[in-house]
Amino acid sequence: MSGRVLILGGTGEARDLAARAQAAGMDVISSLAGRVRDPRLPVGEVRIGGFGGVDGLRTWIGDNMIHAVVDATHPFATRITGNAVAATSATDVPFLRLRRPPWTPDPADDWSCVPDIAAAADEIAGRRARVLLTTGRQDVGAFAGIDSAWFLIRVVDPPEASLPPHHQILRSRGPYHLDDERNLLRDNRIDVLVTKNSGGGLTHSKLVAARELGVEVIMVERPPEPPGIRVVSNAAQAMSWLTS
Repeated sequence: MSGRVLILGGTGEARDLAARAQAAGMDVISSLAGRVRDPRLPVGEVRIGGFGGVDGLRTWIGDNMIHAVVDATHPFATRITGNAVAATSATDVPFLRLRRPPWTPDPADDWSCVPDIAAAADEIAGRRARVLLTTGRQDVGAFAGIDSAWFLIRVVDPPEASLPPHHQILRSRGPYHLDDERNLLRDNRIDVLVTKNSGGGLTHSKLVAARELGVEVIMVERPPEPPGIRVVSNAAQAMSWLTS
């Protein structure tokens, strides 16, 4: 496939693909939403910020002579994925979804899988639990009305939504090491871990630590991908598609 490639997303997979594509001599531009302050940047040309919905993205694709789009955004970034599918369909530009595989439970895990953040909050409501919340700053508000539990809220940037009455903010960025995750759970006497099924190795150690310490995990399941799109699970597969 020849021509300029747009890679959507600030994920590790997006950075891996950008590095591979640049090494192969491709003309690539990476686009980040700009929701994280001081993001890790991929190699090569980068733009930061939204496109202005489907119409804005469609216009940008045409104005910048994009020949292919790879959506390597977070598995829960449903809005940009939907916009990208619509914009590439309207412009007849090839589209690929690069999405890391989800985590799957070990037989020794204690997982309760829920369909969305609201359901996760319902699972916690009324419990006198100590909760490690790692769902991201944009979802913290769903737990704001819960006064029975104490929350250790781990985020990269400070949350802007309302917060639960009993909480502590822990600002940090992965990757996280297993020993550190064990200590975090132990030191804070965590009963329940609430997380999204983001997949990947960057934050997987928290699940291993939870298993070892008998901590319950409330796992928010991924939203479905748009129907009819091609999906690959790693940057090597995406490169095969780009070079086919």
